[in-house]
Amino acid sequence: MLSNACLALLLDGPMQSWGYSSRFDRRTTALHPTRSGIIGLLAAALGINKYGSDEGKQLARLAPLHITTVSLPRRDRRGDERFIQRMEDYHTVTGIRRASGTIDEDATVQTYRHYLLDARFGVLLEGPMAFLEEIAAALRNPRWGVWLGRKCCLPSSPLLITLSSTRGEAWRMLLARTGHGGTESLEQFDHVIEVNSSESGADAIDDTPIGFGKPIGERHAPRWIRRVPGSIVRNSPS
Repeated sequence: MLSNACLALLLDGPMQSWGYSSRFDRRTTALHPTRSGIIGLLAAALGINKYGSDEGKQLARLAPLHITTVSLPRRDRRGDERFIQRMEDYHTVTGIRRASGTIDEDATVQTYRHYLLDARFGVLLEGPMAFLEEIAAALRNPRWGVWLGRKCCLPSSPLLITLSSTRGEAWRMLLARTGHGGTESLEQFDHVIEVNSSESGADAIDDTPIGFGKPIGERHAPRWIRRVPGSIVRNSPS
């Protein structure tokens, strides 16, 4: 990855929801952005049609991107970090599609949807400079709407922070945008990295998109990640 450029994104909004294993009436969220959610955001910006015949080919272009996600917590007026909270939204839905494909207009089900509140994440995307330039241009002028996991989770600030030839410079720009000093290391923050399945502490998560337009159960493949807790107490941002 040393020869790759790095694109820094900021995922900031009142609500976020990053589902990866939820189905049907209970839609949970991970505590960090998923690869499926981030690739879906990029696909929307690029105008990739999930029902298009070339969707698989278009998503394959995004597959080599290496993703690191970082929790960048906000602080309250006293300078204390604000913890991420989880909200459960209760709905009833009528007009249910049955397994046969027919719509039952009289049926009603209960649904529970989970969201993260007070969450803010940085994303470091590493890949070829030419392709990252294409992605950056799409994020500046997205073809379709972009959101933080679900359509109701709109970003409250621009997603694109910077495109740099080095990961270190992209990280420093991300820190500066979020009110930090710029000298903090990645290891000071809770973050999630992509690893090989044989690496110590590796965990499998079913969030690698194969085709968003495919039937449920065929849309994703496993990805191996490692969740790394922040190791050093951080100074209050200026």
